[in-house]
Amino acid sequence: MRIAAAAYPIERFESLAGLEAKLASWVAEAAGQGAELLVFPEYAAIEAAGPARLAEGDQEGILRAAAEGRPAYDALLDRLARAHGVHILSGSGPVYAGHNGRPVNRATLFSPAGPIGHQDKCIMTRFEREAMDVVAGAGLSLFETALGRIGVLICYDSEFPLLGRALAEAGAEIILAPSATEMEAGFTRVRVGAMARALENQCICVHAPLVGASPWVTGLEENTGRASIYGPPDRGFPANGILAEGGMGQPGWVIADVDLATVRDLRADGTVLNLSHWPEQAPQAARITRQRTPDA
Repeated sequence: MRIAAAAYPIERFESLAGLEAKLASWVAEAAGQGAELLVFPEYAAIEAAGPARLAEGDQEGILRAAAEGRPAYDALLDRLARAHGVHILSGSGPVYAGHNGRPVNRATLFSPAGPIGHQDKCIMTRFEREAMDVVAGAGLSLFETALGRIGVLICYDSEFPLLGRALAEAGAEIILAPSATEMEAGFTRVRVGAMARALENQCICVHAPLVGASPWVTGLEENTGRASIYGPPDRGFPANGILAEGGMGQPGWVIADVDLATVRDLRADGTVLNLSHWPEQAPQAARITRQRTPDA
């Protein structure tokens, strides 16, 4: 299959028509290059708040406006997925479906036949916890699609190996990692996490970040990253594990061709067998011997 990861700048629109035109153009561009799976970044759905008349820095107002605009946003992506015959992971954004009436950070997966389901972010960053009061979702989703089995780890989630392992054990062959990171250090954390998930689970990992400035959204004023698609550094994949990547901060699609038969072959008979050897860690980790120098 051909996968497209977006390095995507968010904008503020005066009307829903502006957002519709932008998304239609982006989807048409990727589909026109033969992409079958399109991945938008974390918090890209904040654009659904654009038409609301809000003051810069009104974070709660933006969250609520984006949530109110979400049905129209999802309906648009549903139409685009059907029209182009592609799968689309929406930009994630707030949906007021969490405990205590607070929003979760939700991405929805669309197929050519309609919506498949959604994934809520599992582990919240300090900013989400302490400043935004966005709350964690409940568990992981495995999406069974015509393209293959897909899981989603939203930004910070990709930095926690047990989440990726649970998806791999459930059968995931592709993990999508949409992100929104202000500084290069944050981008690097997600990048390293996504590459590690591809290595240890012998799977494809797709990293789609926000890029550029959006001063009207507190917490997303500056966005740093590059879109990339990773695989396990083994037979049939690049030695560095990078199938494709864009320039730092460069908006646009990054596209790679992926053969899941190669993933399955490596899991069965790779140079290394990280996926199947994973359980061997537990008994070793349970036995720690303390050894000291004579002067300790």
